Amino acid sequence: MRLIICVLVFTAAALADSNVEQLLKEGNDQFTAKLFQEVVKKNPGKSVVQSAFSVLTPLSQLAVASVGESHDDILKAIGMPNDNVTKEAVVRINTRLGSVRGVELKQANKVYIRSGYTLNDEFADVSKNIFHSEVQNVDFSDSNTVKEINEWVEEQTNKRIKDLVDPKTIGPDTVTVLVNAIYFKGRWRFPFSRHSTYERDFYVTKENKVTMSMMHKKRTFRNGYSSELGAKFLQLPYVGGETSFVVVLPDEIDGVDALIKKLEDPAAFTRGLQTIVAEEVIVDLPKFKIETTIDLKETLQNMNLTKLFASGSAQLNNLIKGENNLYVSDAIQKAFIEVNEDGAEGAAANAFDHVRKSFKKTRNHFTADHPFLFFLTHNDIILFNGVFRS
Repeated sequence: MRLIICVLVFTAAALADSNVEQLLKEGNDQFTAKLFQEVVKKNPGKSVVQSAFSVLTPLSQLAVASVGESHDDILKAIGMPNDNVTKEAVVRINTRLGSVRGVELKQANKVYIRSGYTLNDEFADVSKNIFHSEVQNVDFSDSNTVKEINEWVEEQTNKRIKDLVDPKTIGPDTVTVLVNAIYFKGRWRFPFSRHSTYERDFYVTKENKVTMSMMHKKRTFRNGYSSELGAKFLQLPYVGGETSFVVVLPDEIDGVDALIKKLEDPAAFTRGLQTIVAEEVIVDLPKFKIETTIDLKETLQNMNLTKLFASGSAQLNNLIKGENNLYVSDAIQKAFIEVNEDGAEGAAANAFDHVRKSFKKTRNHFTADHPFLFFLTHNDIILFNGVFRS
């Protein structure tokens, strides 16, 4: 039997509350960093966006559904010590995201099961009460089932993610499909004026430049400089003050790959954020839109989550009543982000080098005219991140 897990994104008792929050942050930071390294390797020279946070939800569900080494491998990957803490962390983060102010942020989960099959009682209870998953029996041999799943995904993501499930990945031997959808739409707390947007050179490399629409604003924003990363930080808040868009701009035009390498250490991003202070800054930031399809099966296997995808090794014994030979046959994520003047919806080299060095000292200009990294965060939790190359 095979299990298909499909994950997508847009366009957290036993321990003290503070300990659970810290475990959730550290687990998400670690998983985000590892997944990002793999996604960048598979997309050399391309702009990409991902949501490792979105992948944590179905993986957490599968941890509860599994036993043995497969179970332990999942917990290690998501940075959780046991199922009880995992469930507590999921409840906590769902509560936080459900009450976020000022932006549209929603997460939805659904479990599709082959007709005639039933979820294990304990897993059904956890799916409903912890993960808030809908459960629906379907006929996987019916071609309309794929259409139905994709339509549900479109509805949850404001039609930003289309055709998530490929008909080739679902057939009569499919038992279960887990789908997680996250959608974000936020308006800047201090919007950019469309009248201030102008055309400017963007240096893809030192030798190659293109013309892009650059947003422009002068205002007090939190910004800083990390000498460890050799990069400037800029934090743009959304309405409500709980979510923000963080841009990390390397000093060098060709410095983004070296910056990505340094961020293999997830704590380096946190240390960089600690340098930011509120001060007046002139911001020039390109409008952009990115959509990325990620083969999560291959990516997670490269992150040592191999047993989950192997028949006879996955040990998903707690998922379906009477079925022990289940494994994940396919996993995919489609992610989307658009950044413009309103906000975001889950956008001569030597002379410029000299000017950038001056900016670093004064920290009153932030000119994103070459590849940079971005992070969309809810307080200290990274929801989406990526790299913009042009």
